[in-house]
Amino acid sequence: MTDEKLKLAGKVALVFGAGQTPGESVGNGRATAVLFAREGARVVAADRDLAAAQATVEQIVKEGGHAIAVAADVTSEADIVRAVDTCVRQYGGRIDVLHNNVGVSLSAGDAPVTETDADSFELITNINLRGMVLACKHVLPIMRTQQSGAIVCISSVAAITNYPNIAYRTSKAGVNALVNNVAATNAEFGIRVNSILPGLMNTPMAVENRVGRGGATREEVIAARDVKVPLGGKMGTAWDVAKAALFLASDDAAFITGVELPVDGGQSLMRG
Repeated sequence: MTDEKLKLAGKVALVFGAGQTPGESVGNGRATAVLFAREGARVVAADRDLAAAQATVEQIVKEGGHAIAVAADVTSEADIVRAVDTCVRQYGGRIDVLHNNVGVSLSAGDAPVTETDADSFELITNINLRGMVLACKHVLPIMRTQQSGAIVCISSVAAITNYPNIAYRTSKAGVNALVNNVAATNAEFGIRVNSILPGLMNTPMAVENRVGRGGATREEVIAARDVKVPLGGKMGTAWDVAKAALFLASDDAAFITGVELPVDGGQSLMRG
């Protein structure tokens, strides 16, 4: 494919959460960063785990793409500012795409509301929602100056379905509200803001954190999740999320802003 046919040719993309937790599958952030690069973007892969971000960059570079890694914990506004500044310095003062992917649930102690504790709730909210707010805060002035830009935030179908754990569900509902607000207040600057609501996905964060709980094996965890998916009885993969993110970040979605796009095999049809 020639450069001019690449969907993100000449674009600069900042991807928060571009590394991943260890596991047998690929995570949403890594898949998205790799796909963005395959489609011509120069990628800044930001992650709390610099080694994980660097592994993503190594994959991109091995495929002939352009990327750099930066350490960034989204609970730290200073880290977010540093990642944004690095992106601007490295790639000519532009940020064309901001991809907010960071999120946690069980690994940070999420639980039903009667069993939650204040520290876990605060941590999950800070990671899942506050981090995205601050990333938007510091990228939007650059995009406003450009009079263009695309922001994609990873929410979750858990925000609109019967998900038992309180911090993840409420923080992801907050992401949807964030997207609605930022889309409405920045359309005049040519900036599009959308969210993706993944359903049950076969990613390390979703699967590995459940292996061993109640004695469940990896195969049992996967089978129990697969059976809940209406479309084909099988979870999606990170590449399904990445392809949706590519669409929303590209000019193919030039007249789309403020949407909540489920990527869930029909799971959101079972709202509760």
